[in-house]
Amino acid sequence: MRDLSRRGVRAFGVDCLPSHAGFRSRYGKSFLCPDPDRQPAEWVAFMKSLARELGGKPVIVPAADIFVTALGHHASELQSDYCFSPDSVALQAALATKEQQYALAAKAGFPCPRTEPIRNRAGLEAFCRGARFPCLIKPRSQREWEVLPEDNPLRGKKIATAENAAELLQRYSHAEPFQPHAVVQEIIAGPDDAKYCYLSAYGRNRERLGHCVVRQLRTHPLGFGSASMVQPVVDEEIAEMCDRFLRSLGYVGICEIELKRDTRDGKVRLIEVNPRWSVTADCGRYAGLDLGWQHYLDLIGEPVPALTATRFDLRHIVLYREGPAFGQYLDAGLTTWRKWWGAYLPPVAFFDFDWRDWKVTGKTVYDAVRALAGGILRHWKLRR
Repeated sequence: MRDLSRRGVRAFGVDCLPSHAGFRSRYGKSFLCPDPDRQPAEWVAFMKSLARELGGKPVIVPAADIFVTALGHHASELQSDYCFSPDSVALQAALATKEQQYALAAKAGFPCPRTEPIRNRAGLEAFCRGARFPCLIKPRSQREWEVLPEDNPLRGKKIATAENAAELLQRYSHAEPFQPHAVVQEIIAGPDDAKYCYLSAYGRNRERLGHCVVRQLRTHPLGFGSASMVQPVVDEEIAEMCDRFLRSLGYVGICEIELKRDTRDGKVRLIEVNPRWSVTADCGRYAGLDLGWQHYLDLIGEPVPALTATRFDLRHIVLYREGPAFGQYLDAGLTTWRKWWGAYLPPVAFFDFDWRDWKVTGKTVYDAVRALAGGILRHWKLRR
């Protein structure tokens, strides 16, 4: 919303969770919609009504897996109301599930850690017999664990890790009664800063409009979380392998691919594909790209400027993740106060700190400070 509105585009948000930041932002009005997972017919009716209210034929740019899936499932019903790439939304919906994205990656020869979908305990036991631990287990889509009972230890988590087969079976037992389908995977060895993201946009002619590779410097949660600080880098190996993969699929649209360089053999392997706009993609604009703008122009049939990354000295920071991450890095002995705050010296750019958008910024700072203070207190208690 922010990037497009700065380009003079009327930007609107559509979300089924009123607590999200889009409802507080000055960069565009947001509309509360039905949950497309639980109320698909109502969501389609809402979207068609919204298109009539806004006028014209609005462009859709999904920024969450739930809407990637919804658009893929209901493309034929919404195609006359909205502007999107009808040939690509089905592929994006497939890539939005871990089970299908790994199958597509393996078919295309994209390097992956050993990964298997499981449907029951017997399938997990078979995986364990030949697995190299540590391993992890994750839902096919994060939303599947978000709806687990409140007292379930897996509720809201993206993954759960295990050092051995017994631990992995125990983790699975928490999800099995509610959602027996999951994905298990051998862990790619290495620290957080061995992870990278390939940020890109592809046009309707299947040509790459722009791309950038960023290195993850910190994540939250520690070890297996989303990036809280990244820096643009030049990595032709990662750029080439990701480009080859997306071209082989005939991909159209915005895409983020997360990878990790395994410290055991130096090989880069896939972590996950996010076939949509992402938080980390915001870094591209500060590196010299504007992937959202390029994608928008391509969808409405306008000429798209060729852009490449030109800045590699800055660090892109996500404050709402940085706050709770600090205590975890201190506890693990991976940072010091001096090293942590040194990373905030210019040049830096922020995803969620913008004085012009004070309602979003105010809540971000408040939540980050609370999480930071809580992490510091826990660290002091552990030391004592």
